[in-house]
Amino acid sequence: MASVPSLASTVQQRLADGLSAALPDAASADPLLRRSDRADFQANGILALAKQLKGNPRELATKVVEAIPANDVLKEIEVSGPGFLNITVTDAAIVDTLAARAADARLGVPFNESAGTTVIDYAQPNVAKEMHVGHLRSAVIGAAMVEILEFTGETVVRRHHIGDWGTQFGMLIQYLIEHPHELDHSSEAEVSGEEAMSNLNRLYKASRALFDSDEEFKTRARARVVDLQAGDEETLALWQRFVDESKIYFYSVFDKLDMDIRDGDVVGESGYNDMLVETCRILEESGVAVRSEGALCVFFDDVKGPDGNPTPLIVQKSDGGFGYAATDLSAIRDRVQNLKATSLLYVVDARQSLHFKMVFETARRAGWLNDEVKAVQLAFGTVLGKDGKPFKTREGETVRLVDLLDEAVDRATAVVREKAEKVGLTETEIVENGQFVGIGAVKYADLSTSAARDYKFDLDQMVSLNGDTSVYLQYAYARIRSIFGKAGDRTPVAHPELELAPAERALGLHLDQFAETVSEAAAEYAPHKLTAYLYQLASLYTTFYDQCPVIKPEPAKEVAENRLFLCDLTARTLHQGMALLGIRTPERL
Repeated sequence: MASVPSLASTVQQRLADGLSAALPDAASADPLLRRSDRADFQANGILALAKQLKGNPRELATKVVEAIPANDVLKEIEVSGPGFLNITVTDAAIVDTLAARAADARLGVPFNESAGTTVIDYAQPNVAKEMHVGHLRSAVIGAAMVEILEFTGETVVRRHHIGDWGTQFGMLIQYLIEHPHELDHSSEAEVSGEEAMSNLNRLYKASRALFDSDEEFKTRARARVVDLQAGDEETLALWQRFVDESKIYFYSVFDKLDMDIRDGDVVGESGYNDMLVETCRILEESGVAVRSEGALCVFFDDVKGPDGNPTPLIVQKSDGGFGYAATDLSAIRDRVQNLKATSLLYVVDARQSLHFKMVFETARRAGWLNDEVKAVQLAFGTVLGKDGKPFKTREGETVRLVDLLDEAVDRATAVVREKAEKVGLTETEIVENGQFVGIGAVKYADLSTSAARDYKFDLDQMVSLNGDTSVYLQYAYARIRSIFGKAGDRTPVAHPELELAPAERALGLHLDQFAETVSEAAAEYAPHKLTAYLYQLASLYTTFYDQCPVIKPEPAKEVAENRLFLCDLTARTLHQGMALLGIRTPERL
């Protein structure tokens, strides 16, 4: 009687268990089972084991083959080369395992047994400043990691560390106090994010021009910063106005990105202001930080400037002011001690890597980070233009994020409209799908590249129906849904007794790897591994669709049901995988 696979078992795991049982010293040996283009799988672990046992690897491989217990997974196994094992599994094992996956709402993705609490710091715009293309990657990568980690059982706390403190606010507030008519005008900017930011941008430029040209105003503005830090009532009220109007704008941009940003998760630099003095006191009293030329500094043996002298992390300036380091260290204290984080994940530009390296090391010396609490920077590269240079407008200015997103939606809507009549889409569906396709294209292009690498922003490629794009995946999903619209009374049923066609086998074996891929993407903070899996899934489905008729010409009943089963599981996997990336999958496209 065939064994029923558990949800935790993949075909590969079931096969590996059988191999391990046949290996000498199995407890210390790994069969190193991998997918192969020469068979379904190849086991490479015999070579290392033979070296360990000081034996001939090919002879050992032959003995292992003879010792493998009978099972319903293994179809064929042969010794190849110096001692590799090329293995083919049974069709029944593939279908049986997929049936167990299909019966589970989570598609077999296990919960992480060692799950803890992760605070993810991502999507960090600055108050009173427009969001630009440089803000894209932190938001997109961070949001995907939130979904992936939560799906695997991690407790995730979102944190948006917005820039809402510092010298620029003294400048803005002093300007408004001295130009009250501007204050009255600013109160009208409550209707939309764009209007709110347009007003703030105008005020910022005017105050900056005065700050740069008038030394007396500059002095008054700096004094206003002191008032802000001291909690002066009038100053704080005006500062709050800037923050509130900026949030209106931030939320409008995140809404375009189809991202859920909650007000309670926005804790800017100001949120740690009351902790700064104590953070400095703890660091100085513990000897982690020392005074150098009046400033409170932390030194590192391996961090030196071009002149060879040590480059310190400055926690407090010689004039008593606090830098980014004090805020970041206070945030670590809060996240570890109050939020009970076991992991801190910072989705931050790679150019800040040295800063975070020093901050994390300082926190370790202070005891806030240790073997039980880790901090990781998920560093990301730069968004480049088609020319391979940092993405700029024709005038050389930084590209506004809202302009980039609007153009992506416009391009995608045009693509959707081209096929709308054939599919029978309504105008409402065209507009909605254009949003889903355009924003999905931007997200996918970002996530399909390893975060550490730069990538070229090419909208023509992003909204293409061909190649490694989200549009290709979305159309694959919509194609499957259309099949079920034509299936009539035929339903998806797994038939393990059937012989599978090569395209069915390839699709089935890849579907079996979904759970492993999601777990790997979570453990390694690597959403690009999930995008690569989904693209290959859509490609294998395209081959299956071309070679294995589901509706016409009509195959035998059991064959049709089994192929509908594969279609259904593929659609569910695409839908779930894309959702973890923050990308919608329209039912009709």
